[in-house]
Amino acid sequence: MSITTLDGFIGAARQRIPLIRTATRTTVAAGWFTLIDLAGEPGAGTLAGSSTAAGVVPDDTTAGFPAIVDFAGGAAGYLGSVEFGCTVACRIALFDLLFKAGAYAYNANTALSSQPSFSGRLPGTNYNGLELWAEQVTAATGNQAVNVTYTNQSGTTGQTTGAAGLTTAPTVGRCWQLPFASGDSGIQQVTNVAGSVASAGTFNVLVMRRLWSGRIPIANSADLHDMLRVGLPQVYSNTALYALVSADSTSSGISDLGINIVSA
Repeated sequence: MSITTLDGFIGAARQRIPLIRTATRTTVAAGWFTLIDLAGEPGAGTLAGSSTAAGVVPDDTTAGFPAIVDFAGGAAGYLGSVEFGCTVACRIALFDLLFKAGAYAYNANTALSSQPSFSGRLPGTNYNGLELWAEQVTAATGNQAVNVTYTNQSGTTGQTTGAAGLTTAPTVGRCWQLPFASGDSGIQQVTNVAGSVASAGTFNVLVMRRLWSGRIPIANSADLHDMLRVGLPQVYSNTALYALVSADSTSSGISDLGINIVSA
């Protein structure tokens, strides 16, 4: 089933899922950072990836990700609204973390095989719009660059991001989006991960589906994005809800999300 009318939305089953971090991370202003390993609700997860050779598909049972109650038989789930706040001015983005590989050494050159599929968490098995990110696990010495070889949204193999880094050495938790090759709009599979430039540090590679983003313009303020602003993207009962924060300052602040999922 699916929600196609306002009456259907009003009558849908609902669950409110908290994603709260009660500790802060030292950040770089306007840089994206993960908070997955910080205390809060749910409890802290593990920043370092557990597989470099194949990668894993996180889900809502993985430490650090909010638990989602299974939908009633045959029901489809949607992100219905997001209530959000933070003690600092920032942007917050919410994703479904589909694939995580790491932690790779700064100078890795690793071919992946037997990668698990995340196609079951894609509406219509559509790989367009998926994003590829690097996530710093331990601080880099030097400007860590990451080059990923991948299969694109159409199944073309051997595509590469080129060596992509920042203008400064990334600190713990720093994340940056990796660019696709010209003409590509998504990713099916990561096939090789290489690191360069730095002389120390470890990192993960992530494939994610963006669900929502919002901004806190003033420290310690909050907002609510309803279904019209959220857009009702489809989610699943095993979706790995994962947030990134880009603060205006050098602290991630204390953030909290009230994620409302509807299903029918």
